[in-house]
Amino acid sequence: MKERQSGILMHISSLPGKYGIGSFGQSAYDFVDFLVRTKQRYWQILPLGTTSYGDSPYQSFSAFAGNTHFIDFDLLIKEGLLAEEDVTGLDFGSDKKRVDYAKIFNVRRPLLEKAVQNFLQHADLQSYHEFVKENASWLDLYVEYMAIKEHFGLVAWTEWSDEAIRLRKPEALADYRERLSSQMEYHRVTQYFFFQQWLALKQYANENHIEIVGDMPIYVAADSADVWAQPHFFKTDETGKPTCVAGCPPDEFSETGQLWGNPIYDWEAMDKDGYTWWIDRLRESFKIYDIVRIDHFRGFESYWEIPAGSETAATGKWVKGPDYALFKAVKDALGDLNIIAEDLGFMTDEVIALRERTGFPGMKILQFAFNPEDESIDSPHLAPHNSVMYTGTHDNNTVVGWYRDEIDDATREYLALYTNRKEYETVPHAMLRTIFASVSFMAIATMQDLLELNGSARMNLPSTIGGNWEWRMTEDELTEEVESELLSLTTIYRRTNSKL
Repeated sequence: MKERQSGILMHISSLPGKYGIGSFGQSAYDFVDFLVRTKQRYWQILPLGTTSYGDSPYQSFSAFAGNTHFIDFDLLIKEGLLAEEDVTGLDFGSDKKRVDYAKIFNVRRPLLEKAVQNFLQHADLQSYHEFVKENASWLDLYVEYMAIKEHFGLVAWTEWSDEAIRLRKPEALADYRERLSSQMEYHRVTQYFFFQQWLALKQYANENHIEIVGDMPIYVAADSADVWAQPHFFKTDETGKPTCVAGCPPDEFSETGQLWGNPIYDWEAMDKDGYTWWIDRLRESFKIYDIVRIDHFRGFESYWEIPAGSETAATGKWVKGPDYALFKAVKDALGDLNIIAEDLGFMTDEVIALRERTGFPGMKILQFAFNPEDESIDSPHLAPHNSVMYTGTHDNNTVVGWYRDEIDDATREYLALYTNRKEYETVPHAMLRTIFASVSFMAIATMQDLLELNGSARMNLPSTIGGNWEWRMTEDELTEEVESELLSLTTIYRRTNSKL
C-alpha cells in the first residue's frame, strides 16, 4: 500500500521574480524550502516544453525541448555570462501578478543571445559538448526546426515557402544547416542552459526529499519538430497537414465540445514501429521528472477524432486507440514507471479497465464531487486508495471563483453538509481539508486554492486563446499563516513526508 503523502500544484511560470515570469532561480529554491517546512512530498508542475502561439504548455514546438523562458538571468549573471547592467532598467512587465508573454518574448531574446555569445567565447565547453552528444536524438532535430522556423518568420512549418525543406529533402537540409549554423548553435546552447538549471533545481529538491511530478501532454502540436520530422506517425496528408484533429465531444461543460486542433497519432504505424517514439519520449521525461502525469489518459483507449477544418468538435467520432499494447511496449523497454493517469472526462468501463491493468493511479477532482441529485465518481468516499485527489486542475476555476460563479445554492448547501464546513471556515479550507482527509494516497493542493484566490487567478479556461497561463504568485502572498495552515492539514491527516 502506498504511503499517504501530499504536495502542491504550482507551475514554474507562476513563481515570483523580477524578470516577468517564474524561473529556475532563487524563488524556485525558496519554494522547495517552503515544501520542506510544510512536510510535503510532491511539487507538481505543468509541462516544461517550449510554448507557441497562445502560450499553452500543452502546445509545444517539441515533445522533448525545454522552455527557455524559465532560464534564470541571475544564475547567468552569477556564471559571468551576463552583467547586472545588462538587465537593469528593462521592462519585463509591470504587473507582478501576470505574465506578459509578448514583452518577455521580445525582451529576453537579446539577453539570451548575449549570454550564448559569452558562453561560447569564454566558458569551458566540455560539459556542453557532452550534453549535445547525449541529447543528439532530439536536440539536432529541434535546433534545425527552430532555426528554419525563425528564418521563415515563425510561421508553421506547413507554410514554409520552400517545399524542399518542408519535406526535409537531404539537399535542402544540408543547405539550411550550413546557412543557419549560428542560429542553430543559439538554440543548442539555450537548451543546455535550460537543462543545466532545471536539473540543478531538481537535484536540490530530491536532496531535500521532494519529488517532482511532471506533466506530459498526450498530443503534440501540429506546428512542431516532431510532426515535421515524422509525419508518418500522424494522420496527415501529403503536405503534412492533419487530416483529422483531437478534441473532446460535447458535454455538460460545452455544447460543442473542445476543439484542440492537435494532429492524431497513426497508432497503426506506431505499433508497427514498436512504439519507439513513445518509449523515447517517456525515457527522456523520466530524466527530468520523478513522476509523470499523462494528460488525457482515456485517449489511449478511445479518442475523439474530428475531421480537419471542422468549426467545432461536435462533428467528431470515437475511434479505438492502442489500449494496453502501448503500455506493454513501454514496460518491456523501461520497466515499471511512476505514472499518474489523468483519467478525467467521459469514462467508460473500457477506460477504467485499461487504467486498472496498468496499475496507474487515476485522478479525482473535488469540484466535480458535489451533485446534490446524484453520486459522483469524484466523491471522496468512493475514491480508491490508488488515486490522486485534487481540489481542481489547471483547467478548473479556483475554488473561490467556482463557488461564487459556477454552482447554485443547492450545490453550495450540499458542499457544506458533505465537508461539515463550519460557519467560520472558508470554502477553500473546507475543500483542502476534505482532499487531505480522503483515502487517496496522494493529495495535491493547487497553490491558488491554498492562497484562497478568486477566479482572476485561474490558470486556464479551456477552448479559449489569450489571457491564459498568466497567473503569478507574489512573494508577500506566501505568509506564515498560509504555511501554518498547510502544515496543520498535512499533520492532522497523516500526510507528512516521512523522510523529513
